[in-house]
Amino acid sequence: MPTIPPTGAPLPEHEPHRHRQMAESFGSDTGRYDRTRPHYPDALVKRIVAGSPGPDVLAVGCGTGIDARQFQAAGCRVLGVEPDARMAGFARHSGVEVEVATFEAWDPAGRHFDAVVAGQAWHWVDAIAGAAKAARVLRPGGRLAAFWNVSELPADVAEAFATAYHRVMPDSPFDLRATPGPDGYQALSAKAADGIRQAGAFGEPEHWRFDWEQPYTRDEWLDQMPTHGTLTQFPPDKLAEVLAPVGAAIDAMGGGFTMRYATVAITATRTRPA
Repeated sequence: MPTIPPTGAPLPEHEPHRHRQMAESFGSDTGRYDRTRPHYPDALVKRIVAGSPGPDVLAVGCGTGIDARQFQAAGCRVLGVEPDARMAGFARHSGVEVEVATFEAWDPAGRHFDAVVAGQAWHWVDAIAGAAKAARVLRPGGRLAAFWNVSELPADVAEAFATAYHRVMPDSPFDLRATPGPDGYQALSAKAADGIRQAGAFGEPEHWRFDWEQPYTRDEWLDQMPTHGTLTQFPPDKLAEVLAPVGAAIDAMGGGFTMRYATVAITATRTRPA
């Protein structure tokens, strides 16, 4: 079944300028982002917490604080690191302590944590340097966990989106019809796992997957769409050209649909000094 690229989906390696543009675009509407983006399965949060030696969590690329608040609700003390000051400001107002920096440049100031987590963000971090830094700030037995939500749109909705998108953006680097499902995240997962191995301080990385579903009304889905990495930089008129046929496709299905999600994770435990 067709999928859409995730928030922050990586662009081809030869397009660093577009990488930067997309990375900077997610803070353009922090309220919409936080309101509409899906959370992560409670089972994932519980498994990370249960596999960590204590409650201190560092949330890398925490954005508006979606994953950070879930770990807080599970009883953890959470510090976020987020390069976008707009998203960090929203997270602070939601009750998350956040420091503005990229993870690679962030100063831990002697602090240590029981888990380093990254929801929908680790592909913005250098895989090797990020894993090495995570190892330095993790206590013995601490856990690194990078995870992504992967969505599978109903075929009619995905086709309407792809057709409209490529009509409006014929030169886009994204081929939405070819975007793979959860198994296609092997490239992201493999890169993360290789970085963990090269850091030399972790046990063998584990691959976790959690399948779940979420219903959406037409308006709920159209509200979320502008937060996707493929659309965050669209001007209002072009965005409307994409949303209208997608809304019509959802109307034809009865005004709503159930999204199938898979949350995929790469995780490892710090077993040796960094």
